[in-house]
Amino acid sequence: MKPTGNDAPSPRAVGIIPARWGATRFPGKLLARLGKRTVIEHVYRRASQAEELDSIRVATDDPRIAREVESFGGEGIMTSPRPRTGTERVADACRGLEAGIVINIQGDEPFIRGGMIDILVRELAREPGLGVVTLVKKQAGGDWLDDPDQVKTVLDRQGFALYFSRSPIPAPGPAPPPVAYKHIGLYGYRGDFLELLVELAPGPLEIQERLEQLRVLEHGYRIKALETDYDTIGIDTPGDLERARSRLELSGGGGTGRE
Repeated sequence: MKPTGNDAPSPRAVGIIPARWGATRFPGKLLARLGKRTVIEHVYRRASQAEELDSIRVATDDPRIAREVESFGGEGIMTSPRPRTGTERVADACRGLEAGIVINIQGDEPFIRGGMIDILVRELAREPGLGVVTLVKKQAGGDWLDDPDQVKTVLDRQGFALYFSRSPIPAPGPAPPPVAYKHIGLYGYRGDFLELLVELAPGPLEIQERLEQLRVLEHGYRIKALETDYDTIGIDTPGDLERARSRLELSGGGGTGRE
């Protein structure tokens, strides 16, 4: 993360980690232990390795998470309890920051890498016409395609997302799909586009799929998808936490936040 002083100007690029307690399937998951640290501390420390961010904040409305962030030296910001989605919480945390670029970093992705964040910041800085960018990973077919917790996407020839789904896309046919993309839930927004996005109403596809990124597509805007070679494990269930613990043990990174 870029060094800043007390008299530093408003950050050009900020990372916001939306963090709520009440996840439906796994309440309190961000404070679950993963090696020697909590899930949220792993995320914060890994995000801090990004070179292109001016600052990082954890946005939460729960004092338990706020206390944990403070305990490991992170910067937290209390938000209103009104936000219904992570994107709305990110936007709420950005009010008054005058950030040109905002990175929405999922609080339950302890294996993100700073370089993944840097890809998004650099693309938005390079292409001023883009409103939102995200990451995808090309993967071979397999059981993950039928897993509704693994979000799939298909792209056009310019690398923009055509659709996101919890179902296999493209549909099964006589041959395996030529390309299968797993969506990595990391987003970069231009600040003014984020303000516009949270004022838009959810559409029927977003509600049906339970994927808030579909709001962008349903309202006629585009999402640029950038490829990464790195995979992550989102902590949605206690089973995911066990998989993450196994991965951490194999990497020998239990106390460092690194693999």
